[in-house]
Amino acid sequence: MDSGMLTRRIKVAAGEELADLVIINGKIIDVFNGEIIKGDIAIVDGHFAGIGAYKGKEIIDAKGSYISPSFIEGHVHIESSMVSPPEFAKVLLLHGVTTIINDPHEIANVTGVKGIQYMLDSSEGLPVDILFMLPSCVPAAPFEHAGAVLTIKDLKPFFQHPRVLGLAEVMNYPAVRDCEETMINKLLETSKAGKKIDGHAAGLTASSLNFYMSAGIRTDHECTTVEEAKARLQKGMYVMIREGTVAKNLRSLIGVVTERNSRRCLFVTDDKHLDDLIEEGSIDYNVHLAIQEGIEPITAIQMATINTAECFGLSDKGAIAPGYKADFLMIEDLDCLTITQVFKDGQTVMDNGALKGFAETSLEAPEELRQTVFFHDLNTEKLSIPLKQTKANMIEIIPNSLLTKHTVEDVDINEAGFFQPSIVKDQLKLAVIERHKLTKLVGVGIVKGLGLKAGAIATTVAHDSHNLIVCGTNDSDILFAAQEIKNMQGGLVVVKDGEILASLKLPIAGLISLGTYEEVYRELQELKQALKRLGVSDHFNPFLTLSFLALPVIPELKLTVNGLFSVGRFKHIETEVDS
Repeated sequence: MDSGMLTRRIKVAAGEELADLVIINGKIIDVFNGEIIKGDIAIVDGHFAGIGAYKGKEIIDAKGSYISPSFIEGHVHIESSMVSPPEFAKVLLLHGVTTIINDPHEIANVTGVKGIQYMLDSSEGLPVDILFMLPSCVPAAPFEHAGAVLTIKDLKPFFQHPRVLGLAEVMNYPAVRDCEETMINKLLETSKAGKKIDGHAAGLTASSLNFYMSAGIRTDHECTTVEEAKARLQKGMYVMIREGTVAKNLRSLIGVVTERNSRRCLFVTDDKHLDDLIEEGSIDYNVHLAIQEGIEPITAIQMATINTAECFGLSDKGAIAPGYKADFLMIEDLDCLTITQVFKDGQTVMDNGALKGFAETSLEAPEELRQTVFFHDLNTEKLSIPLKQTKANMIEIIPNSLLTKHTVEDVDINEAGFFQPSIVKDQLKLAVIERHKLTKLVGVGIVKGLGLKAGAIATTVAHDSHNLIVCGTNDSDILFAAQEIKNMQGGLVVVKDGEILASLKLPIAGLISLGTYEEVYRELQELKQALKRLGVSDHFNPFLTLSFLALPVIPELKLTVNGLFSVGRFKHIETEVDS
């Protein structure tokens, strides 16, 4: 901003010059006092100049609508939507979100710094401010087999980027506790650069939070109970209340929010599939759900706006006040949260469900990001699980949760002495196939609760290393599904009896489509219909559930390319139970 622009802002604020735009007859949500106020809103150069009595070159009559700061997403992985940043931005604008804090952790695990650069480049100049926290744990754990390894040497140059705010979720808490050199270097250099550090404190006790907070980590989005959330608030953390596609924690956490502590709480989605974003919403859904659960509407809006802005040091966002960015919403009804218009930098970007002035961008990506699925030919021997007794360790899913149970049950064994999947017992075969470095590693285990009655499903979206994960009722379909994923160079597929029922190609790192959000949404609907043919319940998302079964930093039992992993014991275990 030059002196001329600053002078004009001051003169408009003082009423000495016409504003670019004045909003009249609106009910203004004051997020600082938690009140509704009235007055004309003057806007100049994309910023609020003042609230009072103003004249402008253009006048918009709000006709009694509520005027709220637009929403800010506190922690999200764009890749989980399976669309590119420009397409993701379109969906966000339809739901009143104009700023997000993005962690490109997923693509970084596949393609390293090239993936981070792609996300930065493809999100430039959009009518949504896409800000970044750099992936802290690539790979997610030292024993993981991801496509890249990122050290502070790799990350440090990105600190100079104006849209990079800091270091993303520090999920390798043992490395923090043990003061491992690589982790200490990341934490130290981030702090030296004056950047923020996000947390990922899944399963951490109240006492363990002491060493975590001492490392400079200030947020957590992994709370699942009010007790956990309160412990984090007591230690000085911001609590990120998550409502995504699999991790739906809002209802179980919202009870922690009081009049005294609400300003330390904010909303995130973390991982949300495109169909849920379109049908439910983004942060607007969190706000609406919080209101339904008894939170005052203005408090819920604070949690979606100013709280998030203050958490990340965004001093010009999150409020309707002089000097703040003119990012705001017109809302007809607070209880129903009916958003009629969205403004970014003082310009209309959504009007009654229609996007305005969104410049189309290329969906292309570098060739090196589109050839990422490599593994040697598989056979039934690679998929076999030899057992000498019928009792076996297995992963039991908890619907709509990232957590799993470590279950021990009797299983069927065939004549050759290998585990036999059982539809009756809902015990299916699960495999994670290394797809980055041709290591030939294949981890095989048993999963309970996914509910397939036939066929197999497979995907390269498998947090966080994003190896190929496949689950099925028989080896033949499992092998067929894996090969089809390889042929597509990443994506999702549903097969039955050697036939492809539906698929979605994700050629960018095996995570992101080259299609528009409308095209991807249509293909996701086809996948849903195909899943019904396999007998899968529609009470949870099988693909997103599957994608988190390979994440060995969230309790209780997961599967990696090296086999079953006990998160509590932090080591791999055998499928066969010790006699």
